[in-house]
Amino acid sequence: MIELARDGDLWNVTLNRPEKANSLTSEMLSRLIDIVDEASGTSKVFVLTGAGKVFSAGADLDEARAGLATSPLWEELSGKIAALPCLTIAALNGTLAGGAFGMALACDIRLSDPSAKFFYPVMKLGFLPQPSDPLRLSTLIGPTRAKMILMAGQKITADEALSWGLVERLVPAADQKEAVAELAQAALEAVPAHIAGIKALIQS
Repeated sequence: MIELARDGDLWNVTLNRPEKANSLTSEMLSRLIDIVDEASGTSKVFVLTGAGKVFSAGADLDEARAGLATSPLWEELSGKIAALPCLTIAALNGTLAGGAFGMALACDIRLSDPSAKFFYPVMKLGFLPQPSDPLRLSTLIGPTRAKMILMAGQKITADEALSWGLVERLVPAADQKEAVAELAQAALEAVPAHIAGIKALIQS
């Protein structure tokens, strides 16, 4: 359900559970954490994407009812992605929802299919968002727009996401591999210390 493909220093990680809208189980989250740990210091470019028409609907519903919605695994995963010393890209092949927001927010760059929707229904479901997500979200789009998503429960379009700064480019899912390759080229030609050094200067 989590596929890892390595092309030299370029790592592609695919959420591959399209029959369940790539909803995430605790097993899948643990596997993602293991992959990110392995990528640290090894990968120059780390890409997250999904199979099918949805990037991820968030937590698997059955496991969410059993406590996955508030599991510390989400925060651990997003924290580790944010800490990767390489270029990280979320290639959002479709809609992004719920806890899966954390993975995308933790990446350096986000591409989105033009048909995607973005929503994080924590107000409706009665859960708090993962601790780092509101700050990362408000840093990208501002506190008022973050409240639109988290508190007013608004589902926003890809066009809105682009204009707000939630994603950097709209790229059809079929063209995202080529778009990622173009974005990855400079980092793949650099040494790891240079990538990490520039990233540290931006995030300091």
